[in-house]
Amino acid sequence: MSTLPIDVWSDIACPWCYIGKRNLDAALALLDDSDDVDPNVVSVDFHSYLLAPDTPPETDAPEIDFLVQSKGMPADQVRQMFAHVTQVAADAGLHYDFDIARHANTRKAHELLHYAKSVGWQADMAERLFAAHFTEGKHIGGIDELADLAAEIGLDRDDVEKALRAGTYADAVDADLEQASAYGISGVPFFVIDGRYGVSGAQPPEVLAQAIGQVLAERAET
Repeated sequence: MSTLPIDVWSDIACPWCYIGKRNLDAALALLDDSDDVDPNVVSVDFHSYLLAPDTPPETDAPEIDFLVQSKGMPADQVRQMFAHVTQVAADAGLHYDFDIARHANTRKAHELLHYAKSVGWQADMAERLFAAHFTEGKHIGGIDELADLAAEIGLDRDDVEKALRAGTYADAVDADLEQASAYGISGVPFFVIDGRYGVSGAQPPEVLAQAIGQVLAERAET
C-alpha cells in the first residue's frame, strides 16, 4: 500500500496544537496495537499556520500580558482559560506552565520546521519547539534561540542559523498559509488525511485512530 499522508496545520504558539500532536502520536500507537491496519504506511507533515501574524518579530512578552493587552481579555478570564487548557494538556501527558510562557512571532519557528523537514527531523523539531514554548518558557521567536533548539536535537546549528537569516524557507511558510486559506481552515490544529478528509481540533486519540483506520481500510479495498 502506498504511503497515507496526514497533513497537520498548526502553530507552535497554539496550546491545542501541542495536545493535537500528542493525541495524533497516541492514535498512531493505537493503530500499531491493532491487527487491522498498518500504521507504518502513515506519513505526517506539519504545515504552517499563524495565529497572530501581526506580532512584531522582536516581541518577547508574558503570554498573559499579550492576551490582556492585544485581545482586550480580562486577566481573570485568561487565567481561567489557561487553567482549563493546562488540565486538558495534563490528560494528554503534557505539562504546561503559562506563568513562564512567552509570546512571540512564530514565523521563523515555522521556517525552522520546514528546514527540519528537509533533513528528516520535522517531528522531533516540532516536539522540541512545543516543549520549549509551553513547558520551559523559552523564547521561540528569535533566530539565535531557534538555532540553539535545533542544535539540541542534533541539527547543524550554523546551517540552521544561515537558513533562517536568509529566509530560505519563507516561501514554504507562505505556501502553507495559502493552502490553509484554500482549504478554508480558520482554526488549528487541523488534520487533512489522504488529502481528502479534514478533521478539526485536538480530537481524542480514539477519534483520530478511527478516522485514519477508516481511510486505510478504504484504500485497502481499492
